[in-house]
Amino acid sequence: MPSLKALLLALFIIAVVVDQSFVEANFPKSMYINWGAHHSSFAGNGEDLQLVLDQTSGSAVKSKRSFLFGSIEMLIKLVPGNSAGTVTAYYVTSTGDKHDEIDFEFLGNVSGQPYIVHTNIYTQGNGSREQQFYLWFDPTADFHNYTIHWNPTEVVWYIDNLPVRVFRNYEKDGIAFPNKQGMRVHASLWNADNWATRGGLVKIDWNSSPFIARFRRFRARACKWDGPVSINQCATKSPANWWTSPSFSQLSSSQMGQLNWVRQNFMIYDYCKDTKRFNGQIPPECFKQQF
Repeated sequence: MPSLKALLLALFIIAVVVDQSFVEANFPKSMYINWGAHHSSFAGNGEDLQLVLDQTSGSAVKSKRSFLFGSIEMLIKLVPGNSAGTVTAYYVTSTGDKHDEIDFEFLGNVSGQPYIVHTNIYTQGNGSREQQFYLWFDPTADFHNYTIHWNPTEVVWYIDNLPVRVFRNYEKDGIAFPNKQGMRVHASLWNADNWATRGGLVKIDWNSSPFIARFRRFRARACKWDGPVSINQCATKSPANWWTSPSFSQLSSSQMGQLNWVRQNFMIYDYCKDTKRFNGQIPPECFKQQF
């Protein structure tokens, strides 16, 4: 039987591991307003965030820390009613011309028409990897969970715990992967009526403003970026780096079933199938195992 001292030591180690990969979910402590301060507000003891867009400005926040690998999640309630021309964005990104980025963007629509979930990933400054989906619920009626999970093996986008997209690491084949830059978490609400709704044909109706998007319970269970030393530290297989566990290296059979259900029923655009856009030169990752 293990001694009481050994048990206490084990519990202490577990507590340290959890502490190192978890960022407190209080918005004012973990994020700051970097655009439209007069349009943003925290509430609910710091658990709630409200972003506003009107004719004078949109608004945005970003995390105080950068991360490399782990799980970033947020509950979001999108702009209700006539949201055409607006974009609510939730993403992680580094900076510079060679930046990495993993996106959720929610493209508004006229009343009665569905939101489009626009996902994308940038590696070394290169994007153009869009996949788009309709949602199987009303995202304006209540809060829903949107999670970005990434590790040295793959990036997975989740909606209410259902995987909707996977981008796997094929760096060994010359395909860049976001594994060498710390990324901050961002959320914003802005005017994108030059492209967001029907390719920019439908403009914002400012009579419907102010537009309000609500965010709740930000969680970052992720490796904190401390500079280049984190490239190896965050990727090393260890109990502290829970995201490196074999169970996160590939979707389970049940998750594959969920992914296929979403993609078969709600996917409306896949860059891998857009031959006209790339003049027949489909990006190389499209020929690899996707999931």
